[in-house]
Amino acid sequence: MMIVCSVGVYLRKNLKSLGIIAVLTSTVVALSTVVTNVRAQNLAQGRALTVRSDIQEANSETGVITARGNVYINYPARNLQATSAQAQYFSRERRLVLSGNVYVLQEGNSMRAETMTYLIDEGRFIATPETTQQVESIYLVDDPDAGKK
Repeated sequence: MMIVCSVGVYLRKNLKSLGIIAVLTSTVVALSTVVTNVRAQNLAQGRALTVRSDIQEANSETGVITARGNVYINYPARNLQATSAQAQYFSRERRLVLSGNVYVLQEGNSMRAETMTYLIDEGRFIATPETTQQVESIYLVDDPDAGKK
């Protein structure tokens, strides 16, 4: 009983300072959570494949995400940017299929086609042109003799 009274007297005398400590403790915990979340986001951003479009649908049963209309893709981990009319990401196969006026830019190299499949694990593109058309690729090639004259 004396301990309870002693604690009660202590609490009454130091209620203000305990309140400040509680606020400070809550603030430190909240800041710690924010810092942890920012670190997690920064780690995820390096691996994130961002898709922007007019419409997007995701099917949790098949793992297929479909984007339609003004599709823009950014994949910083592979220094890849792309635009198309439609994109489908097959998450289980880690395959991205772009269709409709596809343009891909990766490390200064570019490719245009009607449809393009990107096999993420292989880092490989498969491009198909429209009927009677061709696929166009532009590659930056280092020339060790360039500038020597």
